[in-house]
Amino acid sequence: DNWAFLYAQRLALKQELPLHVCFCLVPKFLDATIRHYGFMLRGLQEVAKECAELNIPFHLLLGCAKDVLPTFVVERGVGGLVTDFCPLRLPRQWVEDVKEQLPEDVPFVQVDAHNIVPCWVTSPKQEYSARTIRGKIHTLLPEFLTEFPPVIRHPYSLSCPAEPIAWEACYSSLQVDNTVKEVEWATPGTAAGLAVLQSFIKERLKSFSSHRNDPNKAALSNLSPWFHFGQVSTQRAILEVRKHRDKYKESVDAFVEEAVVRRELAENFCYYNENYDSVQGAYAWAQTTLKLHAKDKRPFLYELQELEQGSTHDALWNAAQLQMVLEGKMHGFLRMYWAKKILEWTRSPEEALQFAIYLNDRYELDGRDPNGYQGGRADSRSPPLAGCLWSICGVHDQGWAERAVFGKIRYMNYAGCKRKFNVGQFECRYGPRT
Repeated sequence: DNWAFLYAQRLALKQELPLHVCFCLVPKFLDATIRHYGFMLRGLQEVAKECAELNIPFHLLLGCAKDVLPTFVVERGVGGLVTDFCPLRLPRQWVEDVKEQLPEDVPFVQVDAHNIVPCWVTSPKQEYSARTIRGKIHTLLPEFLTEFPPVIRHPYSLSCPAEPIAWEACYSSLQVDNTVKEVEWATPGTAAGLAVLQSFIKERLKSFSSHRNDPNKAALSNLSPWFHFGQVSTQRAILEVRKHRDKYKESVDAFVEEAVVRRELAENFCYYNENYDSVQGAYAWAQTTLKLHAKDKRPFLYELQELEQGSTHDALWNAAQLQMVLEGKMHGFLRMYWAKKILEWTRSPEEALQFAIYLNDRYELDGRDPNGYQGGRADSRSPPLAGCLWSICGVHDQGWAERAVFGKIRYMNYAGCKRKFNVGQFECRYGPRT
């Protein structure tokens, strides 16, 4: 279920050539920990096995792509290179660096394999909100939301087999924090991810529309880790979920809104806004209102360590933070409350955004993702989004009644949460153990 892979095989079949799959393992990436690398590497072991069954050698190259991939291309006599797409700054730089190092006669193609509608096809500019992008995506869905053609066992073999992968060497090459442990509830890999998809359809889809904003209810898909690491295609999930639209129309439509419209809105934001992870990326009205209220007295002030340990005065916030630390996933509705309180309890909007992104990227299995910076994810609340820029800087939102600290940024409080769901039940489940 990968359009870049399918395109690469099509090229190889047309030229009657062997096909290679390469993954370049960088020793560190933003605030990723062993929690994230472990999930990714165990998923790659499944990829390697599947490639072997398809007669396609899988290579795990240690190091940055610019340092290892051009050499591989030259030594193997590779005739063409196909890569996936990510709108974030660092992966885009990797692509540019490889492009500069490749031999001139090796064509280099990029395929947006993880959005249903390719990012640059949806819109040529940054979209203002879900309202402005929704129609564009739905107009293009009939063209792009199609069944995947099959991957076939590749008929053209290498003269010599690929070197076996030393998985232990992969782990020892990492320069990441090993204290943030892997989670038990999420088994890496496509097989496990597809099983979660099927359990969502059978058990939780019926209540997705009505209960997805209640952190005490089992109504979410929980698919975001597999989406993030490319182990389950969003397109596959939508194809499967839409089969049940006659039975659960409201839930299916709500899932499509979040997993396609909101998610691809986040991709659009990060692709066209170079300041996607800073206050400078916010709209002018939001920057102005945040600046006007930057010196307002905060009701509480917390350091990063206090926030990380979930030791604030707010039992609900602490429980949400500890859920993320323990499980690598925070409920979508609470992500909004969580981020907005960081704005309220830190010295400035800039510090709030820095802290929120750090905590999100360090603990969330699907951190370091366009949806974390902007907001829309398959399990976020709809219509509001739960990402850092939406919550703290009003991206894709509108101005609201002005108040201290927040200015015109949308406000959330504990009392409002109590009206939405049983706060005490959630606090008991995830709150600090005394």
